[in-house]
Amino acid sequence: MTRFYSLHYLLPFIVTAIILLHLVLLHTAGSSNPLGVNLSQDKISFYPYFFLKDAVGLAIALIFYAILIHFYPNLLGHSDNYIQANPLVTPTHIVPEWYFLPFYAILRAIPNKIGGVVAMLGAILILFIIPFIDRSPIRTPRVRPVFNFFFWLFVADFFLLGFLGGHPAEEPYITASRLASVFYFGFFIIILPLTSILEQIAATEMINNY
Repeated sequence: MTRFYSLHYLLPFIVTAIILLHLVLLHTAGSSNPLGVNLSQDKISFYPYFFLKDAVGLAIALIFYAILIHFYPNLLGHSDNYIQANPLVTPTHIVPEWYFLPFYAILRAIPNKIGGVVAMLGAILILFIIPFIDRSPIRTPRVRPVFNFFFWLFVADFFLLGFLGGHPAEEPYITASRLASVFYFGFFIIILPLTSILEQIAATEMINNY
């Protein structure tokens, strides 16, 4: 517990360091655009255009956040959290907070405990390899219909994992969690690299025909 508390204490500083690194890379390499075209011309300044746009988005998010805190503080909680602690009685169904439910479903989908922990951590760490496996010359999903289709399937699969993670570890939720977990990892390991290769071939043929 001491090591876990130390990690919990250090995580905000690690996140802060990653944010600073992100800002450095953003100013060094520049940001992307909706068309996915990397050009140094026809650009607009960050202030006031993007600054005001981000300020509006932040204000809307803070409004919803304030509504949840002040008017519906228990909306996303679990009723078992209000049961008085008793070391002799374990609640029949314990689930983490709602934002952990997709990864909790992946954890329970693996019969082996160690394998479940590895799969859960892998579901988070696999996000860091996206720049290395998505090698498509087109950087925007707006003109990538195949990728767009599988991307929205992935979004639906993520919400499905969150739904399954909030239910007891019994059938049919276990089988559904395993199938959803397979698609989750398959999207990064198979679908994303394959669509990149197909789009590279299609772009090469288009250039040659042109």
